[in-house]
Amino acid sequence: MSEAQVISLGCRLNISESEQIRAMLAQERDVVVVNSCAVTSEAVRQTRQAIRRARRANPQARLLVTGCAADIERDQLAAMPEVDGLVANTAKLDARAWNVPVDTPPIPQARTRAFIAVQNGCDHACTFCVIPQGRGPSRSLTIPQVLAEVERHLAHGAPEIVLTGVDLTSWGHDLPDTPPLGALVQAVLDTFPDLQRLRMSSLDGIEIDPLLFELFASEERLMPHLHLSLQHGHDLILKRMKRRHLRDDAVDLVQRLKDKRPDIAIGADLIAGFPTETEEHHAANLAIIRELGIVHAHIFPYSPRPGTPAARMPQVDRAIVKRRAAELRAVASTTRDAWLASLVDKPHSVLAERDGTGYTPHFARVSVPQGTRAGDILTATPTRYENGLLL
Repeated sequence: MSEAQVISLGCRLNISESEQIRAMLAQERDVVVVNSCAVTSEAVRQTRQAIRRARRANPQARLLVTGCAADIERDQLAAMPEVDGLVANTAKLDARAWNVPVDTPPIPQARTRAFIAVQNGCDHACTFCVIPQGRGPSRSLTIPQVLAEVERHLAHGAPEIVLTGVDLTSWGHDLPDTPPLGALVQAVLDTFPDLQRLRMSSLDGIEIDPLLFELFASEERLMPHLHLSLQHGHDLILKRMKRRHLRDDAVDLVQRLKDKRPDIAIGADLIAGFPTETEEHHAANLAIIRELGIVHAHIFPYSPRPGTPAARMPQVDRAIVKRRAAELRAVASTTRDAWLASLVDKPHSVLAERDGTGYTPHFARVSVPQGTRAGDILTATPTRYENGLLL
């Protein structure tokens, strides 16, 4: 091994930050960084697994761990013999934390999609979530800072920009005059008329402001792909999670958007087996997938996280949690299959990736012709689908 290697786990925000870490360490040699995740106990297990794999593959390298698990599971990770050091999550974008010159120029890599972290941290206190412990309070880049990042990535050939954050719809709450997220999206679109595709990462539906709603409803360059931080389909469980929306809020939002933009693809995070969840609550969770037409479902079996209120609530038996998660995935798979079938024999604009596939605006994965250059946007008309891939 010679060049620094960064292994990214977890969310899209980590992907963006990993790119920045990789740029800072571009001149370093024999260094491996694991940018970890701690959102669930399974994520922590995968972090430990990634550390062990990285050490086996790079026995002589200096192995450093950062990310949420580096703060939340600090003692556990520090005790691993494979780990040479930890870098606090809040310091990982500071060159001084890596002992590299502060003025080291970033060397962005050409990507098909550029992830820009416009917001970090979270001011909310969902009863199941440990992430505020690892990310701190909400803080935002200013509009000029975001525009500078977009310009930098466009200059290096990125045809799609993805705006991301821990709690993306909280962007602007800490800035003067508290601008809404829609103002940032409008500024990006207005400033860069040649930007072909702008995509948003996970959003809290209750905080989608009127301008952002209208942009999702009518702006072709804003991709018709809305991923909601939904978490559950029953009001009582949502209240016990300390979420700020109810089921009807999500139903109303999606219906209004689909009335204006029928092709919009809905994604959502859903938790199975939250403490006190009954079969009635679980049935509502299953039903929300069908009612919203969720085609990009992220299903998480609940796992208690240290120091959270939900960890002290009456727990659901682990076998039941596992079974309910499987049932949610089965309904989500059926809903997704019906959606994919509706995309067959229709032309789609596809952004090619490096693995012989690409993505439509609504984030359906499509096989592209052999030899297609990564980053090209082409028109593809699939004739069938198999294992989630349009062919």
